[in-house]
Amino acid sequence: MKPESLMMSYGYKPELSEGAIKCPIFQTSTFVFKNAEEGKAFFEVAYGLREKNAGEELGLIYSRINNPDLEILENRLTLWDEAEDCAVFESGMSAITTVLLEFLSPGDLVLISNPLYGGSDHFIKKILPKFGIHVLSFKVGQSKESIIDLVSQSGLADKLAMVYIETPANPTNDLIDIEGSKEICKHFSTKDKEVYLSVDNTYLGPLWQHPLKHGADLVLYSATKYIGGHSDVIAGACLGSKALIQRVKGLRTFLGNMASPNTGWLLMRSLETLKARMDVQSFNANKVAEYLNEHPKVERVYFLGNLKEEDGHLYYIKNRQCLSNGAMISFDVKGGEQQAFHVLNNLKLIKLAVSLGSTESLAEHPATMTHADVDADTKKELSITEKMIRLSIGVENYEDIIYDLEQAFHKI
Repeated sequence: MKPESLMMSYGYKPELSEGAIKCPIFQTSTFVFKNAEEGKAFFEVAYGLREKNAGEELGLIYSRINNPDLEILENRLTLWDEAEDCAVFESGMSAITTVLLEFLSPGDLVLISNPLYGGSDHFIKKILPKFGIHVLSFKVGQSKESIIDLVSQSGLADKLAMVYIETPANPTNDLIDIEGSKEICKHFSTKDKEVYLSVDNTYLGPLWQHPLKHGADLVLYSATKYIGGHSDVIAGACLGSKALIQRVKGLRTFLGNMASPNTGWLLMRSLETLKARMDVQSFNANKVAEYLNEHPKVERVYFLGNLKEEDGHLYYIKNRQCLSNGAMISFDVKGGEQQAFHVLNNLKLIKLAVSLGSTESLAEHPATMTHADVDADTKKELSITEKMIRLSIGVENYEDIIYDLEQAFHKI
């Protein structure tokens, strides 16, 4: 069956919960063992003191380690990406930071794409160096060969431990070649040390791009976005092989940043309508982009659907790894910050707020909001200027979204 059908029941047995058709919220901190022998066996597996026996599952111990709401949610999330395992967190940043801290050690080098989400950019460039971790970045459009040369000339090629990319990039919709990035990982991997590829897939969500199928080792989400999709829960997720996710879950246990039972329950509810919501959002975004492309007060539109054959490699990447144009649009207003703010301040249906991927349409000003902390020269180089507005398209009637933009433009 297709994932959208399995979202209703996969991994849940009503007979274990008094016949409830929906999984209850298991609001408990601890779980009762049948006997001392069972408790011993559960802890042996949980702490890696022994491997699981054939057919043995990790038993319920303590909600910092595992919880039915968490486990069922993680099982369902694996279906979209066809991943072996999943770890869910209380925020997208906690998923990202846990992965980086687990796979990077003092002296290691992490290679990142630009631009990244502002929170990721801050943690990688300003927090990781405090732990002795080196950071090197490459630009959108750089060839694989030039990136390999960049790493080689850094003097830290033997220290490369992870390539971390975000594609499409926030807020420019720039694309990074996932397969090409994996080839860079392989180039610097040795028999003693594998270089891992992590992909932030938040912008396209679990429906519109599947990085694991293109060579990624780990895929990351701010599950607040499309997966949650109602602006009422903060969460994150990481998916990959059982071996890698076991390491991620191990550190998660001791950092204590797992998702709560209530968060797990809310995300399970949202998964049931994920495809329906994202289908509408994608349809609406195509309509809004068509409108913006023709507007006399818009200088440039950053949208996957605008890529043409003449864009060369980016067009090729889009057709190979993206299954939709997505629902994120950025555009430059003719003028500067004053004109951009004037549009934002006059929107009525579209709400002025950060975040994305929810049922309501949102607008924000990346240069002074989500990416305020990004180096000024980097922002200028990446076209994140004072005239850029970022839109997250919701499920409203697309004609109403367009009308709201039109009346805001009219006030300039």
